[in-house]
Amino acid sequence: MNLVLEGCKEMIEVDGNTLSLDEVSKVVLDGEAITVGEAARLRVRTGARVVEDIVSEGTPVYGINTGFGRLSNRSIARDDLKQLQRNIVLSHAAGVGDPAPEEVVRAMLLFRINSLAKGHSGIRQETIDYLVDLIKYHVHPIVPLQGSVGSSGDLAPLAHIALVLIGEGEAMYDGKRIDGKTALSIINRDPICLAPKEGLALLNGTQFMSALAFLVWVRGRRLLENATCAAGLCLEGLRGFSAPFRAIVHRNRPHPGQMMIAERIRELIDGSALVDSTKDDVQDAYSLRCIPQVLGPAAEALSFLEEKLKIEINSATDNPLVFADSSVLSGGNFHGEIMGLALEMAGMTLAEVGNIAERQIDRLLTSTGRGLPLFLVKDGGVNSGLMLVQYTAAALVSENKVLCYPALVDSIPTSGGKEDHNSLAPISGRKALRIIDNLEKIVAIEYLCAAQAIDFQGSDKPAPAMRRMYERVREVVPHTDRDTYLAPKIERLADAVRKGDLIDEQT
Repeated sequence: MNLVLEGCKEMIEVDGNTLSLDEVSKVVLDGEAITVGEAARLRVRTGARVVEDIVSEGTPVYGINTGFGRLSNRSIARDDLKQLQRNIVLSHAAGVGDPAPEEVVRAMLLFRINSLAKGHSGIRQETIDYLVDLIKYHVHPIVPLQGSVGSSGDLAPLAHIALVLIGEGEAMYDGKRIDGKTALSIINRDPICLAPKEGLALLNGTQFMSALAFLVWVRGRRLLENATCAAGLCLEGLRGFSAPFRAIVHRNRPHPGQMMIAERIRELIDGSALVDSTKDDVQDAYSLRCIPQVLGPAAEALSFLEEKLKIEINSATDNPLVFADSSVLSGGNFHGEIMGLALEMAGMTLAEVGNIAERQIDRLLTSTGRGLPLFLVKDGGVNSGLMLVQYTAAALVSENKVLCYPALVDSIPTSGGKEDHNSLAPISGRKALRIIDNLEKIVAIEYLCAAQAIDFQGSDKPAPAMRRMYERVREVVPHTDRDTYLAPKIERLADAVRKGDLIDEQT
């Protein structure tokens, strides 16, 4: 990790090539500031000089002295070049919907700075420094969640960030919504006059979809560990069998994710007096037996997302790209197909984690042959117990199935047909986050039911790791011995799942 000191405070140095996800977490989630390294600043200055030379020579180059998209065949007079860049920011800030969470905006700022630091965008360092200061002072432009089709980059979301640089738009600061000029006053800046290509350089990139992908990765990993622990607690509560998790089984079908989840379950149930105590059956239902085979693909999908995210946040996703040899090349690095694929995979596999968790919940509620009362309550009849939590889980699972429709395969043309294939990856990202929202509640319900089952089986009998997990759940919600108001208990557990309070974070 590259760290520099500003007074007594550490700052992360970005160079366009080596930004790590650990560093991203420090900036986005922990609020650390950044600086652009000297080597990157040199590359940025070189790229900016290439653009200056093009303007001086009058050579027609897309986005510098031409129109945009379908209008690329329109030449722009030299006197209008700065207005052209201001206009693209104003006209492309056409997003709608709820504002993106501040973590998303902060990640967008970081990723855009890092991409610009590669020196292939033809932007001046002083313009990049505006973005650096927004991060430093925790001024976060308001970015609507809807409006990006994920090709030509995330034009609308990034335009809403660029608005603030020219004194337009809005931002959040210290919990308050402020206008663009006020935002600039907080970072001690005047509205910037964008140089040729700078408007396009600020807008043309994949940083919105990448920011969404980062949050999917962070929350997805935490959620998968929670789901694995909840499944282990379910095994305890149902007095399930350990044979399906033995290493020899998985060495004979060695998918990495499957082997990882099986190993984790073995660790969780090691030393249990409940697992393998069932005497009137010889194997469990698929929802218990196939935990590694269902949760394993989610682990692999998140690993694939991580791999692509590491590449994407250190890439030049602008168009055209400016090179030190004065060449300027139009390409398609802004196209979000690969990120959309990774996000769809993550969303689908996490939805499947919810599918099997709901079946585990049902098993906990109805397995009277495993020493449990129906719906996990004494005096059933006058009490309905936890019957209805399965309805809630079923509703959430069904909603996730709808959210699994792949936006990635539903391209639609834009810009009068010039941009005739789009990835829609930002929609894939937003869907994945909604799936995670629902799954956090499903896993919370499984924790609720599994802890209740262990109360009936004997809270001193689970394996040490599972006993600790049970105790953490009980710190959040008590045993339910009669019908009670359940919704607040689910929400408290879902909040604990979301924050990672119930688990030991896995590296």
